[in-house]
Amino acid sequence: MPTIIPPTIILIDDPEDPRIESYRDVRERDLVGRDGLFIAEGAVVVRSLVQSTRYRARSLLIADKRVATLEPMLAALPPGTPIYSATQAVLDRVAGFPLHRGILAVGEKTATPSAADLLGACGPVARLVMLFGIGNHDNMGGIFRNAAAFGADAVILDSGCCDPLYRKAIRVSVGATLLVPTARLATNEDPLALLDRFGFEAVALSPAGAETLAALTPPRRAALLFGSEGPGLPVALLARARSVRIPMAGDFDSLNVATTSGIVLHHIASGQVQ
Repeated sequence: MPTIIPPTIILIDDPEDPRIESYRDVRERDLVGRDGLFIAEGAVVVRSLVQSTRYRARSLLIADKRVATLEPMLAALPPGTPIYSATQAVLDRVAGFPLHRGILAVGEKTATPSAADLLGACGPVARLVMLFGIGNHDNMGGIFRNAAAFGADAVILDSGCCDPLYRKAIRVSVGATLLVPTARLATNEDPLALLDRFGFEAVALSPAGAETLAALTPPRRAALLFGSEGPGLPVALLARARSVRIPMAGDFDSLNVATTSGIVLHHIASGQVQ
């Protein structure tokens, strides 16, 4: 069994210490952005960041009472990654709210693949999620969580989608936004032409879909298209894709988009022929 070398911990006793500026007033900074950086919160999410091949932890800030239990994870960080520790009181003052999870990390991207890069890396049996206009961070996090749970190869976003690296989206996804490969469509890129180029069949979800999900034989290379709640997918896109619906009771015709993604991903994952 390998020996775990305890990392070097930098003690912080002043909430105004300039070395932890990136962690100050977390919620307010969420609203204005972090110049390409993001905050990961909680041990499970930070562990996903440490494991990720597309993102890296620039630094960590941990409550002193949590350091000992987190040492195995901290030892997996690249050498030289700053690890700051403070009392719970100091930590709460820095973050601007009671930080019950006791651990934060500042992350950054190490790779920015294109949508074509991700599609080209998929195998002969693949499933990916393509999102249009998803602006709610809870829904974004929930969709990524489902994508990870059902083995989606990638999540592709259009320009109208919110940032999956927003702190709340990462937290709701339980770190899945840091693990599932993701890319944005290029400006004016035709999503269906792109899918066709790589041999994916587009399956567009809509309450007015032409066929039911239960009747759908999952394509070997399936691209599952989801739109925002309310407007749904663009009409022009629906007209060009295979449209599918999930029947609901009575006259009710609305499922939460994250819930929908879980149902559809389960159906596809369960029925794809390897």
